[in-house]
Amino acid sequence: MSSTPAHRPATAPHPGVPRPGAPSAGLAPDIAARLRRSPDGLVPAIAQQYDTGEVLMLGWMDDEALHRTLTTGRCTYWSRSRREYWVKGDTSGHVQWVKAVALDCDADTLLVKVDQVGAACHTGARTCFDADVLLEDAGSAGSGTSAADQ
Repeated sequence: MSSTPAHRPATAPHPGVPRPGAPSAGLAPDIAARLRRSPDGLVPAIAQQYDTGEVLMLGWMDDEALHRTLTTGRCTYWSRSRREYWVKGDTSGHVQWVKAVALDCDADTLLVKVDQVGAACHTGARTCFDADVLLEDAGSAGSGTSAADQ
């Protein structure tokens, strides 16, 4: 008899590990019904500094992470790589205090307005969008694309 564990599909969580997209007993049913999730049960959540409008980071939430965010006043995300929930700032001290949460017009993206303490990025940068700017202040002249075309 082999001591090798039974084969599991790569996407199946280990026993006892939370599964993203699992229903949350705590998320209000009217909110849960409106969310349009990815096939793996997640919704992108954009964290934005509430008083400056600065975009800080993008994380992922399922129903449980959103419920925790709405009820604790701190951002909780689902880590796709670690397959676990994480509360921003629990290990780094770089806490995100929730000021407001909004759902976009398609109900498939969350905007979480926060008061960010310290760096938002795991690299130590203020935002996750500081290091690799692809285009800056290009202006609209000559672009040939109207808002209606986008």
